[in-house]
Parts: sequence; structure tokens; C-alpha cells
Amino acid sequence: MEQYYLYIKSLHLIFIVTWFAGLFYIVRLFVYQIEASQKPSPEKEILGKQLNIMASRLWNIITWPSMILALIFGFWLLGMRMFWLTDAWMQVKLVFVVALIIYHIKCHQIFKQLQKGVIKYTSNSMRLFNEVPTIILFAVVFLVILKSAVNWIYGTVGIIAFSMLLMMGYKMYKRIREEKNN
Repeated sequence: MEQYYLYIKSLHLIFIVTWFAGLFYIVRLFVYQIEASQKPSPEKEILGKQLNIMASRLWNIITWPSMILALIFGFWLLGMRMFWLTDAWMQVKLVFVVALIIYHIKCHQIFKQLQKGVIKYTSNSMRLFNEVPTIILFAVVFLVILKSAVNWIYGTVGIIAFSMLLMMGYKMYKRIREEKNN
């Protein structure tokens, strides 16, 4: 089985990439669906129908299968390297993986609501929500690459600083959009 390690790792990485791509894009589609719901008829219905189809295909054909396959190959790798479970970097990484799964499930709830025409969020709140997987991605990549070289204090401060930069960028983008629309 060891001779297949690099193949399994490659497949794990491929499905991580497609999972994140799906998570990033589905929330953008949520933004568009919410904004389309505020348009006048018939634009509202035409856009709503098309965006529902796009979201459904992305979610069911790409994002869910990618998550499942990323997890299968990830657990397979973990089974081949059980000693990683004693490493602090892996334990922290697994916490971020659980957080990403929770985020995915929350996206699924929002997806189901929007498919039924139920809107509980603003487009701005979805834009902010879309930053969560970015933070998780940065954290996991640095954990996996640096492993035991991670200084937990600098890592924590770095993620907080990165989050603050994302929020500042979001506020600037929102201000520019509002000025453009006025």
C-alpha cells in the first residue's frame, strides 16, 4: 500500500482544490441569488431560475462529491501515517477540517433555503461569510507546510491580522460599490 502513498496524496490535494473552489463559488452564487430576488419582474424570475440551476449543479455535481472524496483520501492518508495523530500540527489541522465541514453544512442549509426562494441573509452578509474558507485555507496550508516549525503565537496573531485585513478589504469594496451605485 505504501507504493500508492503519493497517488493517494495527489488525489487528496486535487479534491481539496475542487472542494474549496465549490465552496468559494457557491457563496458567490448565493450573493447573486439574493440580489436577483430584489430585481423587478421578469428579471427576478429569469435570473432566479438560472442561478438556481447553476447553484444546484455546482453543489451536487462538484462540491459535495469533492468534499467526500477529499475526506476519503485524507483519512486514507491518515491511516497510512497514524503517527501524525500525535503531532500537534495534525491535531490543529483536523480542528480546521471539522470547521470546514461545519461551514459546508451551513452552506448546504443556505443552498436549500435559496432553492425554495427563502432568503434569510443579505448579500453583504454572504460576502463576509465567503471569507471563512479563505481563512481556513491559509491556516491549513501553513500548518501542513510548516508542521512542527509553526510558532503558535505568531500563527494565531497572523490569522487574526489576516482576518482583519479581509474585513478592511470588504469594507472598502462595499464603500466603492455603494458610491458606484449612487
